[in-house]
Amino acid sequence: MRKEIILCGLLACAVGTVHARGGSSDYWNRQLQIGSFRLPPPPTGFVPEYLDLNGDGKPDAIRSVTRDDIPVLWLDDDGDMREGDLEGDLDNDCLLIDRDKDGVYDLVVKYADLDGDGRADLQLIAEYPKEGVARGWPNGHYMIVLDTDRDGVFNYINWNTMLLECWEKYGISDFYTDYSGQSAFIKIHTSTDQMKDLRLNWENPFLFYDPDRDGLSEMAIRIVDTPQPDPAAQADGFEKQQVAGRADWVSIAVDLDNDNAPGNDFDFDCTLGFMGGGFDYTDQVHALRNMRGLPEADRFFIDPRFRELTELIYADHKNAWNLIYRRGEWKQAYLVFDEDDDCARWERVEFYYPMDPFKMGSGKGGVDNHPQSDWAGDRGEWDLDNSGGGRLYVGRFDGRIHLYGAEWGCWRIDQTARYFQGYDRSWQNKAPKSFATVKYTDTDDNGFLDCIEYDLDGDRVFETKIELKALGVDDRCELIDVSDFKYGDFTRLYKKVSGKMWANAVAARKAAERFGLNTLWYAKLQQPSSLREQYRDGYWLQFYIYKDLENLFMRENDSAMLEKLQAAYFSSDWARLSR
Repeated sequence: MRKEIILCGLLACAVGTVHARGGSSDYWNRQLQIGSFRLPPPPTGFVPEYLDLNGDGKPDAIRSVTRDDIPVLWLDDDGDMREGDLEGDLDNDCLLIDRDKDGVYDLVVKYADLDGDGRADLQLIAEYPKEGVARGWPNGHYMIVLDTDRDGVFNYINWNTMLLECWEKYGISDFYTDYSGQSAFIKIHTSTDQMKDLRLNWENPFLFYDPDRDGLSEMAIRIVDTPQPDPAAQADGFEKQQVAGRADWVSIAVDLDNDNAPGNDFDFDCTLGFMGGGFDYTDQVHALRNMRGLPEADRFFIDPRFRELTELIYADHKNAWNLIYRRGEWKQAYLVFDEDDDCARWERVEFYYPMDPFKMGSGKGGVDNHPQSDWAGDRGEWDLDNSGGGRLYVGRFDGRIHLYGAEWGCWRIDQTARYFQGYDRSWQNKAPKSFATVKYTDTDDNGFLDCIEYDLDGDRVFETKIELKALGVDDRCELIDVSDFKYGDFTRLYKKVSGKMWANAVAARKAAERFGLNTLWYAKLQQPSSLREQYRDGYWLQFYIYKDLENLFMRENDSAMLEKLQAAYFSSDWARLSR
């Protein structure tokens, strides 16, 4: 009896809700101020039309509507559709949506079970601009998500707006699209009808690695095939810019201390990049199955060619690293390090560029010229002829990881991580009025940075210049070849760097105390509780002690100790002060 009363009460509430909405019987989550994670089914009482496209007496398609009477079409691509179904399935079927009700299906979502286990492994989204809108770059989308970690998460469509919103997230970096874990996607910002070869793509692919299997991504590799002018394609009616099967831009982002966690889902610490030249990847063929639906349904598509795909061509998780390092013929190498540890992007720590150290803002010609770069807080270094081959070293002068072969570099200091690097800088709504800057230069062209210039007052003039050779400090260091690195090698490297940084800081503190300095002023910097804090606080503790000792020796007019101090600090050898 109690169960019946409860059921009646629920029915009454539902009827009351319908009445309050003016008699509408749409799906409950219809453009509310909460997310809609599913395509709303047709209103109650609406009878879908079941289409038998091949005349075999079985339904092959469901013609229906979703919220606001937007027309939708479900195509059965695996033969299991039945009359009475309100929607297709999410293992092999295809969804078409006419968002502006003009009779043309302009959003297509295709699922495919590639291994026959009954679950989709691929989701393809094709989005087309409205008639009359330029159909080339950047309008439209062709994006494929590959569920390589079998978590069932694909791309994110906001069904309240009917838009692909693959940047939407919860909190700082819990993205709704499957960027977390061991996953991959392929993408280009154009519509398929402007592409000649749908097996290839622009971001081809974007790979996420989860070596510790915690469901989060510790590495990300982005491989780009930059569209190039192609008169032959244009003559065939396609966009002039086409990808051709050669990767010419790569970024490798690494969470060096593996400190990502729920609430801090992405925390990449550095990015190594290669540009120009690149490698041919047309032999990286991946077979597809369950893409082809009934040919009789092709008439519903603006461009049905993706339904005929039997393969995609891209570098996968297994082969990407070797292709980059063994096959790549790169012309430039970049390194960026997130010194203020504020990057929460899914792609990488966005690069700084070899431009003006002081100009600031997107497209303004400064090191943060890229619209996704951090205004301040990162350190960029650039090997503009790839003479160093992407090798690294730990500099004696600061204990940090540097790019071998870099002609110069620049660090914009954001000591308090105030100018947070999130999805993009527009979220911050402000830029720093001034910032401290450190510039590094390789003056003797031996591949190692040997000149350090400081603008600590933010007046855009370097007031201090340090030349290592003048101090008797050898700039040459042991080279680190990462071409055979696994993720564990990166974490071990960072652990070693952080440990050494903190050991040097302890040595600096002891040296300062021998000269009677009170290091309790820096008590906050003496309580590291993580590898990152050892790295960060160890650097700053040494720097402040160095400047205090410098002040002390200048007050005492002790030029000999000043020389020893300079050599000790810029060689990370504090024992020199006692010699």
